[in-house]
Amino acid sequence: MVGHIPEETSSFVGREAELARLAAALGSERLVTLTGAGGVGKTRLALRAAAHAAPRYPDGVWWADLSPLDGDRLLLATVSDAVDLLDHTPGIPVEDLCEWLGDKRLLLVLDSCEHLVEPCRHLVGDLLMTAPGLTLLITSRQPLELPRERVIAVPPLAPDGPDALALFTQRAKVAAPGCSFEAVEERAAARALCQRLEGIPLSLELAAAQVTRRSAADLHDRLVSRLDVLEHGERVWPQRHQTLRTAIGWSHGLCTPAERLLWARLSVFRDRFDAAWVHAVCADGQLPADAVRGALGGLLVKSVLSRDGDGYRMLDTLREYGAEWLRAAGEDTVLADRHAEHFLGLARQAEAGWLSIDQVSWYGRISHAHTELCAALDHLLVTRPIRALELAGLVGYFWSCCGRLRQARDYLERALALCQTPSQERTRGLWALGVTLTLQGEYTAARDISDRCAIAARDSRDDEARLAAAYLAGLSSLLRGEPLTARVLTGHALASIPGQPFDSASRLRCHLAHVFALTAVGRLPEARTEALRLRAGCAEIGEYWTRAYVEHQLALIALLSNRPREAAEHARAMLSGKEQMGDSFGIALGLDLLAAAIAAQGDGEQAALVYGVGQAYWRTVGDAEQGTLEVRAVRAEFERAARAAAGDVAYEAAFERGASADPQAALAITLAPER
Repeated sequence: MVGHIPEETSSFVGREAELARLAAALGSERLVTLTGAGGVGKTRLALRAAAHAAPRYPDGVWWADLSPLDGDRLLLATVSDAVDLLDHTPGIPVEDLCEWLGDKRLLLVLDSCEHLVEPCRHLVGDLLMTAPGLTLLITSRQPLELPRERVIAVPPLAPDGPDALALFTQRAKVAAPGCSFEAVEERAAARALCQRLEGIPLSLELAAAQVTRRSAADLHDRLVSRLDVLEHGERVWPQRHQTLRTAIGWSHGLCTPAERLLWARLSVFRDRFDAAWVHAVCADGQLPADAVRGALGGLLVKSVLSRDGDGYRMLDTLREYGAEWLRAAGEDTVLADRHAEHFLGLARQAEAGWLSIDQVSWYGRISHAHTELCAALDHLLVTRPIRALELAGLVGYFWSCCGRLRQARDYLERALALCQTPSQERTRGLWALGVTLTLQGEYTAARDISDRCAIAARDSRDDEARLAAAYLAGLSSLLRGEPLTARVLTGHALASIPGQPFDSASRLRCHLAHVFALTAVGRLPEARTEALRLRAGCAEIGEYWTRAYVEHQLALIALLSNRPREAAEHARAMLSGKEQMGDSFGIALGLDLLAAAIAAQGDGEQAALVYGVGQAYWRTVGDAEQGTLEVRAVRAEFERAARAAAGDVAYEAAFERGASADPQAALAITLAPER
């Protein structure tokens, strides 16, 4: 583990005293909470402090952004993902997360907890009790109120101090590179503006963005007039937020009508969003595509939006303001419907593109859209459950393949419970849930779902559904140690529904399960011939998921046929494919086979190192005993061979080096032609 924290996208100004106080607190306390009003700079301060503290934590600094969460249902999954725990097991998530962090020394930052104070309090309490090497840094508008919580209030910058002025002038020069504050009257106006905005960083940045149109003196006069009016009006926000609220409202008032409308509509996105998503969800007759493009640029210039890679992001405080306007305009439901329909459409496209050269790209796009897909599912479960079931069935397979098993299972079970009437969507949902349960190792429950899926597919008279059900039944049988059953089920389905392997995704998966079954029952020449045929077809169309598992079978067949060098080549090919998809489960399987192939060549110490790297990946997916029985037997046999070749002391040392290394870096070295 090496950690992950977001990159700083703009210069950091001042806060030396707060940084020093925070550094001292992190050095002596295990729970430190930064509190303060919205827009005061808690996240930026935490980001800078975490980067400075990183050398003290051998297992890294990890960042979990909780702002996109609407409720606490995905809290555990979000934190688990943030620390690279993509757990496949069905156990209690809190216990698994605690175990994962139990022996590590790391800093975990939970950013934006104010809307989840109660669930965060319980989670943090559990983590602190069970992970003695863990330090937690929290940002929230209010403390968690836990024992031994060190609370550090983050005030605004001193309104008449140098830092507020430096922040304003720096941001103003970015917005208008030609502007200068050398003139006495301009500098004095800038100081007065900082004082009137009470040194609140977000307010200063919003004001600085207006320098492209007005001088600091003009900005000051206009803002003072607005503040004076609003300070005597109704106070919608608490007193401590009133200046920020006014600054946001002032910035809002300076936007064009199109910019104001787009600001409100953008509040429907929970996280980072792409321009293509914005056009799909926000554009209509009232706000045409050309107007959206112009409004995006305008909001970016006015600091309402910030760049995030090739997309955009909006601060929570600004999103909240936009959401108020969206509700006031009566568009909140309409926009949520549009948002859900767009991401349902995205999932349909991903499913259609699974068996194509764009397959890897679709895995990346579905992963990138994860937060918005969850938002769409949450909305559809309330408004149109059958659409929610369709969406869960479409993305469930993508999620299951990349470690999001708990979330896939949760949404599928909820949607299936709401949609009991037989339908194509229900059959697909049963199939996706069966795959998820199988990969979680819940074989009894998976068999029940598999049987129900098979009945639904048979009744529907849909050949694709029947092939999908046969794949599920075969996969479930293989992992239960019943390869003959898997061979019969998949073979019967393929024979009774004529076609070519690449006619559809369901058929291809069924062929793959058949190859696994042939290998498991010892029909190695037949399995190898079929695997080579599938690999050639995958290479022709640029398909990676099936090809990687075909390489896995070819590696296993070569190993069982006493061809260890060939086995190592196939294992590395599998790992290369799974790395592109971010499939930690597949990587763990591939590393075990690679280690066995190396051990079969007599290099016990190198095999131990690779087994150790594999163990690091197995820990991220929750179960080092997953895989078919023959794969487990191969691991046990060649672990013994590696230990005998290296000796116990050297084996343990090499294994520990691999297990404690950064998994991704160690994998890159393992895949290199020369180690």
